[in-house]
Amino acid sequence: MKRFWERNGIWVLLSLVVVAVSLSLLTYLSATSSFLSNAAGVVAKPFRTAFTAVEQWVDDKQKYYADYTALEEENRLLREKIAEMEEAVRQSQSDSEENALLRELLNLREQRRDFVFESAFVIERSASNWTSSFTLGRGTAHGVAVGNCVVSAEGYLVGVVSEVGYNWCTVLTILDTDTQLGALVFRTGEIAVAGGDFSLMKEGRLKLSYIGTASQLLIGDRIVTSGLGGVYPSDLVIASVEQVQTDDSGLTQYAVLKPMTDIDELTEVFIIKSFDIVE
Repeated sequence: MKRFWERNGIWVLLSLVVVAVSLSLLTYLSATSSFLSNAAGVVAKPFRTAFTAVEQWVDDKQKYYADYTALEEENRLLREKIAEMEEAVRQSQSDSEENALLRELLNLREQRRDFVFESAFVIERSASNWTSSFTLGRGTAHGVAVGNCVVSAEGYLVGVVSEVGYNWCTVLTILDTDTQLGALVFRTGEIAVAGGDFSLMKEGRLKLSYIGTASQLLIGDRIVTSGLGGVYPSDLVIASVEQVQTDDSGLTQYAVLKPMTDIDELTEVFIIKSFDIVE
Protein backbone atom coordinates (compact mmCIF):
# COMPACT_ATOMS: atom_id res chain seq x y z
CA MET A 1 0.00 0.00 0.00
CA LYS A 2 2.85 2.31 0.88
CA ARG A 3 4.46 1.61 -2.47
CA PHE A 4 1.13 2.28 -4.23
CA TRP A 5 0.86 5.77 -2.75
CA GLU A 6 4.49 6.44 -3.46
CA ARG A 7 4.08 5.43 -7.07
CA ASN A 8 0.52 6.71 -7.75
CA GLY A 9 -0.19 9.30 -5.09
CA ILE A 10 0.46 12.29 -7.31
CA TRP A 11 -1.90 10.98 -9.99
CA VAL A 12 -4.64 10.25 -7.51
CA LEU A 13 -4.29 13.75 -6.14
CA LEU A 14 -4.47 15.24 -9.61
CA SER A 15 -7.51 13.12 -10.40
CA LEU A 16 -9.25 14.34 -7.26
CA VAL A 17 -8.47 17.95 -8.18
CA VAL A 18 -9.88 17.44 -11.71
CA VAL A 19 -13.02 15.80 -10.31
CA ALA A 20 -13.45 18.63 -7.79
CA VAL A 21 -13.03 21.32 -10.44
CA SER A 22 -15.40 19.49 -12.79
CA LEU A 23 -18.01 19.18 -10.08
CA SER A 24 -17.64 22.89 -9.27
CA LEU A 25 -17.95 23.83 -12.94
CA LEU A 26 -20.97 21.61 -13.46
CA THR A 27 -22.55 23.04 -10.33
CA TYR A 28 -22.08 26.60 -11.68
CA LEU A 29 -23.36 25.73 -15.13
CA SER A 30 -26.36 23.90 -13.74
CA ALA A 31 -27.26 27.04 -11.81
CA THR A 32 -27.57 28.99 -15.11
CA SER A 33 -28.22 26.60 -17.95
CA SER A 34 -27.13 23.31 -19.23
CA PHE A 35 -23.79 23.09 -20.86
CA LEU A 36 -25.22 22.33 -24.29
CA SER A 37 -27.77 25.11 -23.99
CA ASN A 38 -25.12 27.57 -22.96
CA ALA A 39 -22.86 26.50 -25.80
CA ALA A 40 -25.72 26.81 -28.27
CA GLY A 41 -26.52 30.26 -26.90
CA VAL A 42 -22.95 31.39 -27.34
CA VAL A 43 -22.87 30.16 -30.93
CA ALA A 44 -26.32 31.66 -31.76
CA LYS A 45 -25.65 35.09 -30.24
CA PRO A 46 -24.07 36.70 -33.38
CA PHE A 47 -26.90 35.37 -35.53
CA ARG A 48 -29.51 36.64 -33.08
CA THR A 49 -27.85 40.04 -33.04
CA ALA A 50 -27.71 40.16 -36.84
CA PHE A 51 -31.33 39.04 -37.15
CA THR A 52 -32.44 41.67 -34.64
CA ALA A 53 -30.54 44.35 -36.59
CA VAL A 54 -32.10 43.23 -39.89
CA GLU A 55 -35.54 43.11 -38.29
CA GLN A 56 -35.07 46.63 -36.94
CA TRP A 57 -33.87 47.85 -40.37
CA VAL A 58 -36.90 46.30 -42.10
CA ASP A 59 -39.21 47.80 -39.49
CA ASP A 60 -37.63 51.25 -39.98
CA LYS A 61 -37.99 50.95 -43.76
CA GLN A 62 -41.63 49.93 -43.42
CA LYS A 63 -42.29 52.92 -41.19
CA TYR A 64 -40.44 55.21 -43.63
CA TYR A 65 -42.44 53.84 -46.58
CA ALA A 66 -45.67 54.22 -44.65
CA ASP A 67 -44.78 57.82 -43.73
CA TYR A 68 -43.69 58.56 -47.32
CA THR A 69 -46.90 57.08 -48.73
CA ALA A 70 -48.97 59.09 -46.27
CA LEU A 71 -47.03 62.25 -47.18
CA GLU A 72 -47.55 61.61 -50.90
CA GLU A 73 -51.29 61.14 -50.35
CA GLU A 74 -51.41 64.33 -48.27
CA ASN A 75 -49.55 66.24 -51.02
CA ARG A 76 -51.94 64.85 -53.65
CA LEU A 77 -54.94 66.00 -51.63
CA LEU A 78 -53.34 69.41 -51.14
CA ARG A 79 -52.65 69.74 -54.89
CA GLU A 80 -56.26 68.84 -55.64
CA LYS A 81 -57.46 71.38 -53.08
CA ILE A 82 -55.21 74.09 -54.56
CA ALA A 83 -56.45 73.24 -58.07
CA GLU A 84 -60.05 73.50 -56.85
CA MET A 85 -59.33 76.87 -55.22
CA GLU A 86 -57.59 78.16 -58.37
CA GLU A 87 -60.55 77.01 -60.46
CA ALA A 88 -62.93 78.76 -58.07
CA VAL A 89 -60.90 81.98 -58.38
CA ARG A 90 -60.87 81.70 -62.19
CA GLN A 91 -64.61 81.04 -62.21
CA SER A 92 -65.19 84.00 -59.91
CA GLN A 93 -63.13 86.25 -62.19
CA SER A 94 -64.97 84.89 -65.23
CA ASP A 95 -68.34 85.47 -63.56
CA SER A 96 -67.28 88.98 -62.57
CA GLU A 97 -66.16 89.79 -66.13
CA GLU A 98 -69.35 88.28 -67.54
CA ASN A 99 -71.49 90.30 -65.12
CA ALA A 100 -69.64 93.49 -66.09
CA LEU A 101 -70.17 92.63 -69.76
CA LEU A 102 -73.87 92.03 -69.21
CA ARG A 103 -74.20 95.31 -67.31
CA GLU A 104 -72.57 97.17 -70.18
CA LEU A 105 -74.84 95.44 -72.68
CA LEU A 106 -77.91 96.17 -70.57
CA ASN A 107 -76.90 99.82 -70.47
CA LEU A 108 -76.51 99.85 -74.25
CA ARG A 109 -79.89 98.21 -74.72
CA GLU A 110 -81.47 100.80 -72.46
CA GLN A 111 -79.95 103.55 -74.59
CA ARG A 112 -80.85 101.98 -77.93
CA ARG A 113 -84.03 99.98 -77.57
CA ASP A 114 -84.32 99.76 -81.35
CA PHE A 115 -81.25 97.53 -81.64
CA VAL A 116 -81.67 93.77 -82.11
CA PHE A 117 -78.49 92.06 -80.94
CA GLU A 118 -76.91 88.69 -81.57
CA SER A 119 -74.02 87.82 -79.28
CA ALA A 120 -71.07 86.03 -80.85
CA PHE A 121 -67.65 84.73 -79.88
CA VAL A 122 -64.50 85.33 -81.91
CA ILE A 123 -63.40 81.93 -83.23
CA GLU A 124 -60.56 83.01 -85.54
CA ARG A 125 -58.44 86.08 -86.26
CA SER A 126 -56.77 87.18 -89.48
CA ALA A 127 -53.03 86.49 -89.56
CA SER A 128 -52.43 88.75 -92.58
CA ASN A 129 -50.64 92.10 -92.57
CA TRP A 130 -52.92 93.28 -95.39
CA THR A 131 -56.22 93.05 -93.60
CA SER A 132 -57.77 93.35 -90.16
CA SER A 133 -60.59 90.88 -89.69
CA PHE A 134 -61.90 88.07 -87.53
CA THR A 135 -64.48 85.29 -87.76
CA LEU A 136 -67.52 84.89 -85.52
CA GLY A 137 -69.52 81.75 -84.80
CA ARG A 138 -72.79 83.21 -86.08
CA GLY A 139 -74.28 83.26 -89.58
CA THR A 140 -77.44 83.20 -91.67
CA ALA A 141 -78.93 80.59 -89.34
CA HIS A 142 -78.91 83.29 -86.65
CA GLY A 143 -80.22 86.11 -88.83
CA VAL A 144 -76.82 87.69 -89.54
CA ALA A 145 -76.38 89.54 -92.85
CA VAL A 146 -73.65 91.35 -94.76
CA GLY A 147 -73.43 94.98 -93.63
CA ASN A 148 -74.42 94.31 -90.01
CA CYS A 149 -72.43 96.40 -87.57
CA VAL A 150 -70.49 94.66 -84.80
CA VAL A 151 -69.99 96.40 -81.46
CA SER A 152 -68.42 95.74 -78.08
CA ALA A 153 -70.57 95.45 -74.95
CA GLU A 154 -69.97 99.16 -74.34
CA GLY A 155 -71.49 99.96 -77.73
CA TYR A 156 -68.18 100.91 -79.39
CA LEU A 157 -68.05 100.07 -83.08
CA VAL A 158 -65.70 97.17 -83.82
CA GLY A 159 -66.37 96.43 -87.48
CA VAL A 160 -68.82 95.45 -90.19
CA VAL A 161 -69.87 91.99 -91.40
CA SER A 162 -68.37 91.44 -94.89
CA GLU A 163 -69.18 87.78 -95.55
CA VAL A 164 -71.72 85.34 -94.09
CA GLY A 165 -72.03 81.57 -94.01
CA TYR A 166 -74.59 79.30 -92.42
CA ASN A 167 -73.06 79.40 -88.93
CA TRP A 168 -70.18 81.84 -89.32
CA CYS A 169 -69.39 85.31 -90.58
CA THR A 170 -66.33 87.42 -91.36
CA VAL A 171 -66.00 90.88 -89.85
CA LEU A 172 -63.79 93.60 -91.29
CA THR A 173 -62.69 95.74 -88.38
CA ILE A 174 -62.73 99.53 -88.46
CA LEU A 175 -58.94 99.33 -89.00
CA ASP A 176 -59.22 97.46 -92.31
CA THR A 177 -58.51 99.50 -95.45
CA ASP A 178 -61.76 98.29 -97.04
CA THR A 179 -63.82 99.80 -94.20
CA GLN A 180 -65.24 103.28 -94.91
CA LEU A 181 -67.90 104.81 -92.66
CA GLY A 182 -69.85 108.03 -92.69
CA ALA A 183 -68.63 109.78 -89.54
CA LEU A 184 -69.62 112.70 -87.39
CA VAL A 185 -67.60 114.80 -84.94
CA PHE A 186 -69.86 114.52 -81.92
CA ARG A 187 -68.91 117.88 -80.40
CA THR A 188 -69.21 120.03 -83.55
CA GLY A 189 -71.46 118.00 -85.85
CA GLU A 190 -68.91 118.09 -88.69
CA ILE A 191 -69.33 115.37 -91.30
CA ALA A 192 -66.32 113.31 -92.42
CA VAL A 193 -65.33 109.77 -93.43
CA ALA A 194 -63.64 107.32 -91.08
CA GLY A 195 -61.80 104.33 -92.46
CA GLY A 196 -58.77 102.12 -92.37
CA ASP A 197 -55.39 103.27 -93.63
CA PHE A 198 -52.64 100.80 -94.47
CA SER A 199 -49.85 102.80 -92.84
CA LEU A 200 -51.91 103.28 -89.68
CA MET A 201 -53.38 99.77 -89.46
CA LYS A 202 -50.12 98.35 -88.12
CA GLU A 203 -50.32 100.86 -85.27
CA GLY A 204 -53.92 99.95 -84.45
CA ARG A 205 -55.19 103.32 -85.69
CA LEU A 206 -57.56 104.56 -88.43
CA LYS A 207 -58.00 107.78 -90.37
CA LEU A 208 -60.64 110.54 -90.42
CA SER A 209 -60.66 112.16 -93.86
CA TYR A 210 -62.33 115.07 -95.69
CA ILE A 211 -61.96 117.61 -92.90
CA GLY A 212 -61.86 121.27 -93.95
CA THR A 213 -58.95 123.51 -92.95
CA ALA A 214 -61.40 125.61 -90.91
CA SER A 215 -62.33 122.62 -88.78
CA GLN A 216 -62.20 123.12 -85.00
CA LEU A 217 -61.29 119.49 -84.39
CA LEU A 218 -59.59 118.89 -81.03
CA ILE A 219 -57.53 116.09 -79.56
CA GLY A 220 -59.89 113.78 -77.68
CA ASP A 221 -62.99 114.59 -79.77
CA ARG A 222 -65.25 111.56 -80.15
CA ILE A 223 -66.11 110.38 -83.63
CA VAL A 224 -69.43 108.57 -84.12
CA THR A 225 -71.30 107.08 -87.07
CA SER A 226 -73.38 109.66 -88.93
CA GLY A 227 -76.19 107.24 -89.84
CA LEU A 228 -76.61 109.05 -93.19
CA GLY A 229 -78.19 106.84 -95.83
CA GLY A 230 -79.53 104.39 -93.28
CA VAL A 231 -76.79 101.83 -93.96
CA TYR A 232 -75.39 101.91 -90.44
CA PRO A 233 -76.98 103.00 -87.14
CA SER A 234 -76.23 106.54 -86.04
CA ASP A 235 -74.24 107.61 -82.98
CA LEU A 236 -72.14 104.45 -82.63
CA VAL A 237 -68.83 105.56 -81.12
CA ILE A 238 -66.03 104.78 -83.58
CA ALA A 239 -62.92 106.30 -82.03
CA SER A 240 -61.38 109.40 -80.49
CA VAL A 241 -59.06 111.94 -82.12
CA GLU A 242 -55.40 111.31 -81.30
CA GLN A 243 -53.70 113.66 -83.82
CA VAL A 244 -54.77 116.33 -86.31
CA GLN A 245 -52.64 116.67 -89.46
CA THR A 246 -52.70 118.72 -92.67
CA ASP A 247 -52.25 116.77 -95.90
CA ASP A 248 -49.47 117.43 -98.42
CA SER A 249 -51.63 119.81 -100.47
CA GLY A 250 -52.26 122.01 -97.45
CA LEU A 251 -55.95 122.26 -98.42
CA THR A 252 -57.49 119.65 -96.13
CA GLN A 253 -56.86 118.11 -92.78
CA TYR A 254 -57.09 114.58 -91.56
CA ALA A 255 -57.05 113.08 -88.11
CA VAL A 256 -55.50 109.95 -86.68
CA LEU A 257 -58.12 108.08 -84.65
CA LYS A 258 -57.66 105.67 -81.78
CA PRO A 259 -60.38 103.00 -81.43
CA MET A 260 -62.31 103.11 -78.17
CA THR A 261 -61.62 99.41 -77.51
CA ASP A 262 -58.67 97.08 -78.04
CA ILE A 263 -59.92 95.05 -80.98
CA ASP A 264 -57.22 92.39 -80.65
CA GLU A 265 -58.31 91.61 -77.09
CA LEU A 266 -62.02 91.09 -77.81
CA THR A 267 -63.37 87.59 -77.30
CA GLU A 268 -67.13 88.29 -77.39
CA VAL A 269 -68.95 90.92 -79.44
CA PHE A 270 -72.52 91.80 -80.42
CA ILE A 271 -73.94 91.95 -83.93
CA ILE A 272 -76.63 94.57 -84.58
CA LYS A 273 -79.02 92.63 -86.82
CA SER A 274 -81.59 95.41 -87.15
CA PHE A 275 -82.23 98.98 -86.02
CA ASP A 276 -84.62 101.88 -86.59
CA ILE A 277 -83.51 104.25 -89.33
CA VAL A 278 -83.47 107.87 -88.15
CA GLU A 279 -83.86 110.44 -90.95
